[in-house]
Amino acid sequence: MLWYKSWLETRWRFFIGLGLLICSAMGGVFTYPHFMKLMASVPMPNLPGRIGERIHEAVALAHTYRGFVWSQWWRQNLAQTGTLFAILLGIASLFSPSRGALFTLSLPASRKRLMGTRAMTGLGELFVIAIIPSLLIPLLAPAIGERYNAGDALVHAACFFVVATTFFCLALLLSTVFSDPWRPLLITLGIAIVIGIADQILEVPFVGVFRVMSGESWFRSGRLPWLGLAGSIAASAFIYYGALVNLTRRDF
Repeated sequence: MLWYKSWLETRWRFFIGLGLLICSAMGGVFTYPHFMKLMASVPMPNLPGRIGERIHEAVALAHTYRGFVWSQWWRQNLAQTGTLFAILLGIASLFSPSRGALFTLSLPASRKRLMGTRAMTGLGELFVIAIIPSLLIPLLAPAIGERYNAGDALVHAACFFVVATTFFCLALLLSTVFSDPWRPLLITLGIAIVIGIADQILEVPFVGVFRVMSGESWFRSGRLPWLGLAGSIAASAFIYYGALVNLTRRDF
């Protein structure tokens, strides 16, 4: 019953997120030939400074299908949209007094089990959101005369899932603090945006939350970002423990 209640709470967020990311992945694959034709017909702008460097880098990446997929899907579409839905899946209205928490907590199950069931349901959905759209990229690539390694897709999807779990757990923690879904959403989303801006400003190669999420070191040098992944796992475990302690001590 606990699994079913958690599924009922999150199913529409899951289906909407999965559907949007599937459409985004398919759109990225089938627009690549048109994008290449457009690049061939438009002269390269000669802009100075950081903006010019970014444009030149984006164009250079897009000259190969692997580079295009990484820059458009792993670094942008999945990282941005996927993080949003990781946060949405983490928001737990089961723990809100105005949304039936008193009934849920009256069930013959410990609060630890309630939290664990809710977390495992959301993480399972997040894992599907990370894997299924990503595997469409190597599956559909032959339709446009390209190839993409399925192993690379799985590695990048795993990097995304591990880092996105931290945002999921943060939203879960804040759901045990606030009684409404909007403050956990806005606070976690604001933190994600600040981290993303910091990653762009610092521009330290392979270092940064979203650089780890996109698997930049794997793309550029074939090395997994072990330190970043380990840090994300540790942060997720610490935040989840805080959520569990807060739920256990909270007087509803």
